[in-house]
Amino acid sequence: MRATTLHGTRDIRLSELPDPTLVQPTDAIVQVVAGCICGSDLWPYRGENPITPGQTIGHECIGEVVDVGAAVRHVRPGDFVVVPFDHCDNTCDHCRAGVHSACVELGFTVSGQSELARVTQADGSLVRVPEAPAAEDHAALLALSDVMPTGWHAAVSAGVRPGATAVVVGDGAVGLCGVLAAATLGAERIIAMSRHESRQAVARRFGATEIVAERGREGVARVMELTAGVGADAVLECVGTDQSMTTAVRVARPGATVGHVGAPHGVQVPIRRMFERNIGLRGGMAPVRAYLPDLLDRVLSGRLDPSPVFDLSLPLAEVAAGYTAMDERQAIKVLLRP
Repeated sequence: MRATTLHGTRDIRLSELPDPTLVQPTDAIVQVVAGCICGSDLWPYRGENPITPGQTIGHECIGEVVDVGAAVRHVRPGDFVVVPFDHCDNTCDHCRAGVHSACVELGFTVSGQSELARVTQADGSLVRVPEAPAAEDHAALLALSDVMPTGWHAAVSAGVRPGATAVVVGDGAVGLCGVLAAATLGAERIIAMSRHESRQAVARRFGATEIVAERGREGVARVMELTAGVGADAVLECVGTDQSMTTAVRVARPGATVGHVGAPHGVQVPIRRMFERNIGLRGGMAPVRAYLPDLLDRVLSGRLDPSPVFDLSLPLAEVAAGYTAMDERQAIKVLLRP
């Protein structure tokens, strides 16, 4: 198969690799119809995460099941499926508690930017789409493999409620989906922190009522001005840096909760301020499978459309250009078609 591989800092290639095979009887092989580049893929691309030269990359995809293991009962070849990036059995104690991202059989999609992907817990993970969608509907469904459930997880973890004031820190695809989630959950005011006009436009389309372009102390001061010195009822931290976490905690009102979903890099949690102001911190890696049935129903019924986070579509052969575009902030999120 053709698969995206990472060989060093900013060294992305399309390589010919052996097709993935069934390893365990709970496995399935999915032919990728659409995959994409995630903001978290930029961490290893930029050399911020360890790299094994030649490793496959990409954890978001949708497609058609082409083979299943002997123990798989609920999906079969020919099914069109959404593939959660974090695989789970959907039956262990952690899954039953709604924390599918801590499943005792946890696995991950590792070749979503390829022609084929192996899913390690097919029955527990894969969610079937009733009918194979038209190409124009792929983007909204693809967002359900990670970015939309991750934004949703931020909003749920932050405790967004009808009538609330929410602040979203981060204007990447996850942050924008956090705006959409907060709006869907009924937030009355949504302050999106964004410095980029194209992303601001998507944030407003998704329901942001105000935009704060400043960062750091200036950004905090602007949010506090907008909230008459009170702060936000719920804060969505969607970046994963020390500055984004500090900002999130500082714009939270006393008693509020920060829902954090940004993959942390160099974060020092400001625990003293959290203690003094009774600010909570919840979130982490999104339990995608927990949210998928509801989110899929919303997308299929037309009540939810996260597709605008994809602003560039490329053939898989041009995947390196897609990484460049996201690295240089020329694109919010890149959809790839094999």
